[in-house]
Amino acid sequence: MIEVKGLKKSFKDIEALKGIDLHVAKGEVLGLLGENGAGKTTTLRILATMLKPDGGTVILDGKNVNESPQEIRKNIGILFGGESGIYDRLTARENIAYYGELNDMSPSEIKDRIDYLVKVLNMEEYIDRRAGKFSKGMKQKVAIARSIIHNPDIMLFDEPTSGLDVGGARIIQQFIETCKEEGKTVIFSSHTMSEVEKLCDRVAIINKGKIVETGYLQELKEKYDKGMEDLFLELVGEQNEL
Repeated sequence: MIEVKGLKKSFKDIEALKGIDLHVAKGEVLGLLGENGAGKTTTLRILATMLKPDGGTVILDGKNVNESPQEIRKNIGILFGGESGIYDRLTARENIAYYGELNDMSPSEIKDRIDYLVKVLNMEEYIDRRAGKFSKGMKQKVAIARSIIHNPDIMLFDEPTSGLDVGGARIIQQFIETCKEEGKTVIFSSHTMSEVEKLCDRVAIINKGKIVETGYLQELKEKYDKGMEDLFLELVGEQNEL
């Protein structure tokens, strides 16, 4: 479903990505792990066709990001951490519906999809309220619903549970599990190792623009004889300290 080979990207004299390789199968959840500035967000933005790579190839669902960006965008859901970009003067429903219209969905399709997402993400209490006074967690849920209104097969999430309380984070985790059951392909970054262990089939650890390790969780634990947090620190933390 997702094939990345020799991916490179530089910003002036800074090499953000130094030739990374990734493979994610249909219905698989891959955790992309790394410290801030390691190259996670740059990778996800290239997959989302928001940045053009300087080298290498990126294939999503059989389409090259350089050759068919418009077609690829129709089949991906994107959520990046930080500011949600929610329109404060619109209700949660209007924010989500607007993106459905941008994806050429019919009014009936938008209504049915919003009804489903409202239930799954537990947004009944505020779906028809203006977003200006929403908490960060509420805005995050609206942003997630907005990013997947068109029911894409590929999901790209950067810190999807950021700003959520325990209950809210659990709802998002359950939604990712549902995506997997539905055969969707998910890449998400997270700094929460318990979340990674709960949701991911495999992980790819990136450090300073290079993939330093990739594999199934249990195999990596056995290989290094460590839990995920200690394993991560051994591959990334100590290198950064040096």
